[in-house]
Amino acid sequence: MPQTLTSTSMFTPCGFSPHLHTSKEGEQGGLIFQDGNLTSASLDALIQHLIPTTDYYPEKAYIFTFLLSSRLFIEPHELLSRVCHKCIEQQRLDDPVLDKARIRKFGPKILQLLTEWTETFPYDFQEERMIGHLKDMIHRIAPCDEAYWKKMNQLLQALNQKLATLSHGQEGIVKISTAVSDKLVAFKTKPPSIQREILSVCSDPYTLAQQLTHVELERLSHIGPEEFVQAFVHKDPLDSTKTCFSEQKKTSNLEAYVKWFNRLCYLVATEICMPAKKKQRAQVIEFFIDVARECFNIGNFNSLMAIISGMNMSPVSRLKKTWSKVKTAKFFILEHQMDPTGNFYNYRTALRGAAHRSLTAHSNREKIVIPFFSLLIKDIYFLNEGCANRLPNGHVNFEKFLELAKQVGEFITWKQVECPFEQDPNIIHYLHTAPIFTEDGLYLASYESESPENQTEKDRWKSLRSTILGKT
Repeated sequence: MPQTLTSTSMFTPCGFSPHLHTSKEGEQGGLIFQDGNLTSASLDALIQHLIPTTDYYPEKAYIFTFLLSSRLFIEPHELLSRVCHKCIEQQRLDDPVLDKARIRKFGPKILQLLTEWTETFPYDFQEERMIGHLKDMIHRIAPCDEAYWKKMNQLLQALNQKLATLSHGQEGIVKISTAVSDKLVAFKTKPPSIQREILSVCSDPYTLAQQLTHVELERLSHIGPEEFVQAFVHKDPLDSTKTCFSEQKKTSNLEAYVKWFNRLCYLVATEICMPAKKKQRAQVIEFFIDVARECFNIGNFNSLMAIISGMNMSPVSRLKKTWSKVKTAKFFILEHQMDPTGNFYNYRTALRGAAHRSLTAHSNREKIVIPFFSLLIKDIYFLNEGCANRLPNGHVNFEKFLELAKQVGEFITWKQVECPFEQDPNIIHYLHTAPIFTEDGLYLASYESESPENQTEKDRWKSLRSTILGKT
């Protein structure tokens, strides 16, 4: 099979390579190096470093890092415009008679850069201006070699196919139900239940863990690497006129994924609080403990954390009589793995183990690494807040963006894994659409299951019965 350039080629076999080496120390072409690594430069110098020539092509790690971070200072369409303008100027593409020998050396390199950009940041090219710049650039070099027309068509075809796939996938994802069902509490003691419960849809923990992994990987596949940067865009201090992406932060896929995590938390709590009988509630808790354990074994840490969070919600944790019927040893082991102590030291150790397994994997099953997403966002947030984007001399703090690219680059590798498990549409649909309680609904269901223990709980129970059920 012919190999094509993909975004994964930006990573070494051992993961993202953050070091952009040079044989010189100090300043080189406006770029500042320290210990052989690029640490800072002016924005203009970084843009120039991105631009290929007849005998130069930037390192793939640099391309990814700069395209990821540059949007904090300049919008993608403006960056591509400047790249194209500099190429036209440097390669004299406006001359009446082109130097064909020169263009034949330069052409494959600019095509390579455009290909990497479209493959790694396809959402950038939803803008007509981006497509316009791309076509203009290729139209200028095409007279020197007819093959460039064919390559442009292939590039645009691949881009359109990728954007169509992403768009179709987004539309095809089952919409998360926003409807809540607090009034279902009224039916807790009236069999048969008007709500299907999880055990009637899937009674095998391993199967549910597999289907949760399907949901996670499907939703992750739509998150562009740029969303991690765009989530924390601030005004560039050297440009007082605008904030990059001020009108649209373009983080909808990232936000949708966080909503999925929250829904799973509430779904777990709802499933536990809904049954009228203590024995049934204990059975549901033990089922979810087993599901969480299977998620851990698979490498699906996001679903694992959502399940643990759901079981630790106050309306669930207060059900002491129910928990007394549960074999909790396995749950405590999982809680220990996701313990926030030491900045989630145990989880980070397990994540490194899963990441190492993924690198040496012989099957997609072993490649799965789905990180606890909220912590990944938190890490990136603190990296962004803890280090300035620019140094006091106005230079871009490229050292910061190398670390950012390392974190995002790992995630991009993980999200490209194809789920090896067979999909069960019924379970997937249930996970997205089953009614869930609000926090008030959960408390009411909890009090209906096990009576309030103190006056504060009694007062709240009475208030919730009145507002939700219309009872006094």
